[in-house]
Amino acid sequence: MRHSPSFPDCLRLLLFLGLAGTGPVATVTAAPEEAKTAPRAALTVTTIAPRSEVWPETIRAGGALFAWRDLAVAAQVGGLAVVEMPVEVGSVVHRGDLLARLAQDSLKALVAQKEAEVARARAALEEAVANGERARKARGGEAFSEQKIVQYLVAEKSAKAAVAVAEAALRVEEVRLAQTEFRAFADGVITARGVTLGSVVPVGAELFRILVEGRVEWRAELVASQLAAVHPGQAVEVRPASGGSITGRVRVVAPTLDAATRKAIAYVDLPADSGARPGMFAQGTITVGERPALSVPQSAVVFRDGHAYLFGIDPEERVVRHKVTIGRHHQGRVEILGAPPELTRVVATGGAFLNQGDRVRVVSEAAPASPDDSAVAIATPADTLPGSGSEAPAGTPVTHPPTAAVDTPCTATPTAAADTPCAAPPATADPDP
Repeated sequence: MRHSPSFPDCLRLLLFLGLAGTGPVATVTAAPEEAKTAPRAALTVTTIAPRSEVWPETIRAGGALFAWRDLAVAAQVGGLAVVEMPVEVGSVVHRGDLLARLAQDSLKALVAQKEAEVARARAALEEAVANGERARKARGGEAFSEQKIVQYLVAEKSAKAAVAVAEAALRVEEVRLAQTEFRAFADGVITARGVTLGSVVPVGAELFRILVEGRVEWRAELVASQLAAVHPGQAVEVRPASGGSITGRVRVVAPTLDAATRKAIAYVDLPADSGARPGMFAQGTITVGERPALSVPQSAVVFRDGHAYLFGIDPEERVVRHKVTIGRHHQGRVEILGAPPELTRVVATGGAFLNQGDRVRVVSEAAPASPDDSAVAIATPADTLPGSGSEAPAGTPVTHPPTAAVDTPCTATPTAAADTPCAAPPATADPDP
C-alpha cells in the first residue's frame, strides 16, 4: 500500500520548482534590454600630441655613380706583343707599379744602333774640332788659305750638329723602349683590362682603366628651380640601389644645364670606403637649410582613398577624423601641413580600425595598454551581474552564474508546519506487495 504525500510536502515542492525555473531566466532575458543602452567602446587607444621641431630642409634628386677620376692606360708603341701582365681586374695598384710589358728585343737593338751612331758622330766631332783649332791659329799666316780656314770651321760646326742628331735619335729609341712598360700613374683599382698575354698591341689601344684612389662620386641631376639652393660644401645623404646610406659633400655645381634634359649636375664627393660602385643608380637628399615642422609619428597617419587622415578624440571620447596634408619625412615622423587648431591630441596607432564617431577608451600616453586591454579589443554589450543590479564595465567579458542545482536550499519563508529545506522528501515504499 502506497502513502500519498501530505499537502505541506506538495506545497514545498511546487514552491521550490517555481523559484528554480523562473530566477535565472529573468536575469538572462534582461541582459539584451540593457545592452541597447550600454555605451560601446571600439578600441583602447593611446593619444599623443603633435610635436613642433626644427627639421633640415632638403632637396631630393637622382643620378648615377661615376668614378671620381678614371685613368686610361693606352699603348704609345705598336706592333709589339704583350709578354708580361702581373695585374687583373680588381687589383689594387700604387703609383709606379708595373701593369704590363711588351716585347723589347727589337727596340733594344735599335737603341744599340743609335748608340753606335752617336759614338761615330762624336769621333767625327773630335777631328773637326782639332782642324778648326789649327785653322783659327793659322789665320793671318800663309799656311792655310782663307777658303781652307772657312771649310775647317764649317766642318767643326757640322760635326757638332751631327752629334746632336745622333743623340736625339738615341733618345727617341730609348723613349720607345721605355714605353713598352706600362705603369700606374696613381694609386687606385684596376676596373678594366683590354688585352691578354700574347696580344699584339696597336698604337692607341687601351690596355687598362684605373679608378683613382678607389673613390666614387654621385652626379645628382637638378632641375633649374633647385640650382639656386645648392652650393659647394652642403651635406648630402646618398642611398644607392644596393642599399644603405652614404654621407657626402657637394664639390661643385655645373655652370650650365644639359640642352637635352634641361638639368644641371651637382658633383658630390663620397668617401673611398663607401662601398659604392660606378654605374649604380642612387637617390639622395641635399641638405640646404632648416625649417620648423609640426610632426607626428608615421603610425598616426592613415591613408584612405588617396588622402591622409589623423584621428582626434572629442571630450566624449569619440573619434573625430581630420583630413591633413603631409610634407617632409624625418626619422620615422611625418610633417603635418595646415593642421586644424583643435587637433591637440591624435591617436598614435591603430587608426586604420577606426571610423568617424567611434567610441574609444583612451589610456595615458606613458602607460601602455595592459594585456587584458589588448586581448579584448572589441567591447561587448554591457551586462548586469545577476542579483547585483550594477552595470558591468564596457569591454569586460560577460560571465553568467550557473543555473541553480536541484539541491539548492530554498530562499522562501518556511511554513509553520515545518522549518526544513524545500527538498522533496523521499518516497516511502509500501511494504505491502
